[in-house]
Amino acid sequence: MKISIIAVVLVGIFSGMVCAGEVMTFDDLYGFDQVGDVQLSPDGSLLAYTLRHRDLKSNQSSTYIYILPLDGRSPRRLQDGESSEFSPRWSPDGRYLLFTARGDAGSQLFLISPNGGQARRITDLSTGASSPVWSGDNNRLVYTSAVHPDCPDDDCNRITDSLYEDNPVQARLYDDLLFRHYNSWSDGKRNHLFLTDTLGSVAVDLTPGDRDVPPVAGAGRPSYAISPDGTELCFSMNPDSNVAVAYGNDLYTIPITGGEPVRLTTNPGNDCSPLYSPDGKYLIYQEMARAGYESDQRDIIAYDRQAGTGKNLTADYDRSVGEMIISPDSKYIYFTAVDLGYVGIYRVAVRGSKILEILADGVYGDLSILPDGNMLYCTRSTSTEPTEIYSYNLKNKTLQRMTYYTKKMTDRVKMSPSEEFWFYSVDSLPIQGFLTYPPDFRPEKKYPLVLLIHGGPQWCWLNDFNYYGWNTHLTAAQGYIVAQINPRGSRGYGREFCDAVSGDWGGKDYQDLMRGLDYLIDRFDYIDATRLAALGRSYGGYMVNWICGQTDRFACLVTVDGVFDNIGDYYSTEELWFPEWEFAGTPWTNRELYRERSPEKYVANFSTPTLVIHGQKDYRVDISQGIGMFTALQRRGVESQFLYFPDEGHMVHKLQNLRYVYDVQFDWLARFLK
Repeated sequence: MKISIIAVVLVGIFSGMVCAGEVMTFDDLYGFDQVGDVQLSPDGSLLAYTLRHRDLKSNQSSTYIYILPLDGRSPRRLQDGESSEFSPRWSPDGRYLLFTARGDAGSQLFLISPNGGQARRITDLSTGASSPVWSGDNNRLVYTSAVHPDCPDDDCNRITDSLYEDNPVQARLYDDLLFRHYNSWSDGKRNHLFLTDTLGSVAVDLTPGDRDVPPVAGAGRPSYAISPDGTELCFSMNPDSNVAVAYGNDLYTIPITGGEPVRLTTNPGNDCSPLYSPDGKYLIYQEMARAGYESDQRDIIAYDRQAGTGKNLTADYDRSVGEMIISPDSKYIYFTAVDLGYVGIYRVAVRGSKILEILADGVYGDLSILPDGNMLYCTRSTSTEPTEIYSYNLKNKTLQRMTYYTKKMTDRVKMSPSEEFWFYSVDSLPIQGFLTYPPDFRPEKKYPLVLLIHGGPQWCWLNDFNYYGWNTHLTAAQGYIVAQINPRGSRGYGREFCDAVSGDWGGKDYQDLMRGLDYLIDRFDYIDATRLAALGRSYGGYMVNWICGQTDRFACLVTVDGVFDNIGDYYSTEELWFPEWEFAGTPWTNRELYRERSPEKYVANFSTPTLVIHGQKDYRVDISQGIGMFTALQRRGVESQFLYFPDEGHMVHKLQNLRYVYDVQFDWLARFLK
């Protein structure tokens, strides 16, 4: 714990720390290159990573692979070219780097020397190839491709696809659920795992049949792994016949050359993210105990392969595990976990249960460790620093920044660190939030306040440089104080706190948000209680819709991809396990709860000006929910607008669309707050 419960109400006093420079713009926010997918070479001398570059003029984003020598030399791009590159993976002997490139032939695998030169193409599948994993002998690769389950070879897949593309009738006939997912419709294909050698001369389907391997949801990262001796493949698969209602994968093993899968786990909940220990003795994976609950706490299981028994290493740790790596000597597991608004790095022994905190002062990820076990490499972000690569010496406990792609922006733009504050809920629970102040803040002035509401609901605001819906600094740069509150349901505060939102949407979660606003208004004279706005996306959009029917304290609202009618949402969403867990059944078994906690029930109370934003390709929360909310506002005579994106799904991704959605929202806020 970073803060004692006794002192929770004492945090959050404005520090007055504001960096000199210019006010942030959209071009600042999206104008720098973004680091990701950091991979340490086997000998510990090089880091490979991806760098995402956004071209604001062409409205395009590209991702390239870079190599960073750890002897102090400057990073360099792996190869020239215009194709985007992903998933750099070192061969076990370190001689080659395998990666995925996206071009005219779709995504394919390529092999290249880390010293540069011409990359050699390994795969040539009409269905593409991605997410490669090396075998320990340096000679074989396992990757995934989405294929027609009845097709015995790639020629069959190619012909089947072309017959559909050339057919004047573009209709599809479905006979089961999950016929669309997130932002795309099913084309009849299934994810399968394939085996090939480094010459690409063979492509063996290791998981034939009418099932997805990896599964469409809950597979974790990684979703499959090869044993150190190269003889066994472990993967995650959903055994249920109706995957739209069953959130619960199990782990299976097969010989690396193929065979009938052997079921390794029978846990009712979700088992995922398998990793073999370097000595081959253990299979480390993550377990979620409860069937159907996608946000259940994740624990680390160490499965003794010889004894055939598993041990829960984090049974007494009241946080959910994120990313994991295993130390080279197979003694420790390093992992990330959300805790009190940060993502820290922690360690547990493979044969123990004591949790050791390594780093907890930022939002960390992309873990790697040197062969001698003395140095960690990771990414780190804070409220005023986008993601960069760092090293951490485990012996002398020193943290060192390795890359500086965002330095020009952070040196030039005015930003103040987001400050955490704590308050007590109506039932005396400590609740955390963050405040971000506008540039040139002066405490003697009165400022409008914008409340940002996160999605999930089982997620949380982190004290990082975020892009989830709204960047806090770009929002604050419009002249607003920005508040982020983590109400009931948020991660990082224990299992009970996270579970509390299920079955209680619009209950204590709503009370926590309103209580937090009351606390801020009472405590800080510079917040203007007559100029408040609330913005939310996904579950946050639901909460904004709910707010619209519960209170008139806000001057305006912005709801993005939000649920308006819980019953209608059930019948139009794709992952049915989610509403069935959150509302304790189906609309025909628990209709009263669906109806009672639906914003649609309270339309008669709608009076707050509201901007509704939704994408046509949003299949998580169907476009009909946004249309329904806007229709209700219009018929009630409430000032409202509907921003419709025909080419976006559950999140806006395209650069010019992002610019436009910011512009429309900021215009809306200015109309009512300034």
